[in-house]
Amino acid sequence: MDQIIELLAVIASAIFGVSLARRHNMDFAGVFSMALIVAFGGGSLRDIFLDRHPLFWIEKHHYPVIVFFLSLLTSVVPRFPKSIEKWLIIPDALGLGLFSVAGTDAALESGTSFFVAALMGAITGTFGGVVAEVICNQVPSLFRPAPMYATCAFTGSWFYVLLQQWEPARPVAGPVAIIVIVAFRLMALRFQWILPQMEADE
Repeated sequence: MDQIIELLAVIASAIFGVSLARRHNMDFAGVFSMALIVAFGGGSLRDIFLDRHPLFWIEKHHYPVIVFFLSLLTSVVPRFPKSIEKWLIIPDALGLGLFSVAGTDAALESGTSFFVAALMGAITGTFGGVVAEVICNQVPSLFRPAPMYATCAFTGSWFYVLLQQWEPARPVAGPVAIIVIVAFRLMALRFQWILPQMEADE
């Protein structure tokens, strides 16, 4: 199940990376690079923090191959119709949920505390998108008033941690946590749930 979650996370995040690159009119090299960054950025940082070697996408060398062909396939497809573009928030939310759970699970396996495991889940789910937005010359949504993003990942990661401690719930811990994160993120986008801003010092 863990391997399936990670693979689906790579695919969903790569699709979002491709859509982000296409919105900025990048060529194939840009599309592939953006897909790699979004798909592997958060997991790479997690592996570095947890001192896991080789990095997960180097160990599972079929992952970058999948991202390459996904990028190649979508690069030859005409521009997405407006009616489809509005649904591209779904692979973003899916990638967030899938990678957050995969990151939390990896941290728990490494013997971290529950808090650190949930934090690793949030980092895994969000950091690829942060780097991608910086490359696109945008202030990352994580660092400005925007619908909740890291909060969704952190909350869902805690669901996973707590459900893992209850034996009867372990088989469904992953799917439940993913659903929580995806639903939370989509509702945050739909209803513009934004955390209160800190007042600037005078």
